[in-house]
Amino acid sequence: MLWFVLTTGACNLRCQYCGGGFPPEYSPPRPVYGAEKLVESIRRLDPDPVIFFYGGEPLVNPKLIMEVMDLLPEARYGIQTNGLLYRQLPEEYWARFHRVLLSIDGVEEITDRWRGRGVYRRVLKALRFLRELQRRRGGPGAVIARMAVTHDTVIDRDVLHLLLDLGFDKAHWQLDAVWSPPWPIGRWARESYLPGLRRLAKWVAEKPWERLSRVVPFHGIVSALYNGGYRWYPCGAGRDAVAVNTDGRILACPIAVREEWAVLGRLGEWRGQLAHPRLLPERCRRCSYLPLCGGRCLYAQMEDAYWPRELLEELDWVTRRTIDIVLSVVVPAVERALEKGLMEPSSVYYDPLEESTEVIP
Repeated sequence: MLWFVLTTGACNLRCQYCGGGFPPEYSPPRPVYGAEKLVESIRRLDPDPVIFFYGGEPLVNPKLIMEVMDLLPEARYGIQTNGLLYRQLPEEYWARFHRVLLSIDGVEEITDRWRGRGVYRRVLKALRFLRELQRRRGGPGAVIARMAVTHDTVIDRDVLHLLLDLGFDKAHWQLDAVWSPPWPIGRWARESYLPGLRRLAKWVAEKPWERLSRVVPFHGIVSALYNGGYRWYPCGAGRDAVAVNTDGRILACPIAVREEWAVLGRLGEWRGQLAHPRLLPERCRRCSYLPLCGGRCLYAQMEDAYWPRELLEELDWVTRRTIDIVLSVVVPAVERALEKGLMEPSSVYYDPLEESTEVIP
């Protein structure tokens, strides 16, 4: 199982699309439980845990990270971080992460516009630190660019900048389609995003044996096609993945700190009860794209009060067109590569739980 451990509800940034951390009444700045209690619960319930530290900004509370990693050395670890506080965590802990997700949105202008002046260059300092650590100590594992995609994003430009110019191992992105004020996502998708996705897909299709694994949404969709499809949200929310909030509640989704529907139990009392299947809407269960989409996002499905229904329907349309691009451009190239022996069948497989990604933007 994938465990998101919120080390804090606080954040050292105030990005435009989320506002900076969670209110302390829903996610306290420090956990109310001790690391020993957390580790005991994980050990009791999960013989093979994958633990990702999350926030807020998890490096606001490096002490909990170190305590958990010391108490549970056999687990696989990752972190989702903006990277600005990387010096707060000793390098021996960084070297043990099998995945590091750094928040960065693309070129410097776009990243700083949405995350704050100077953030881009500070993230690059963290990236250079991690690359040097990989050279000296053989870890951490893959470093993934975690993007928030807004109406300012040029998707192929920004993804390729992160992969080719900066050297991230992979890129994953989510659309700014939850907390920001409603914006005309359908029009933007038709004019910019979908044409950019098609250009990016053509880039992957030139050498899928090298490039497919670097673009997480494409890889996740192709993997679903070849490996039986998704029967639930690709991120596993509430079924294969849970979050431990700083107040001790076990949540189906790490961003659902306010919502009662997300509460599965409490730390120390929870016996592994999972989210009810009804949390996958009936309209998704009837959709022919479900095996390749999985419903996209549990939180967005449950909290549709943020955006009007018509815009959420446009978002569904964008998701379907994204899948169509992968099927029409990337999949034929993968087929040819498999036939020629340029790709191993195993290389098509992708497990989002290993990297704490949602697959579908």
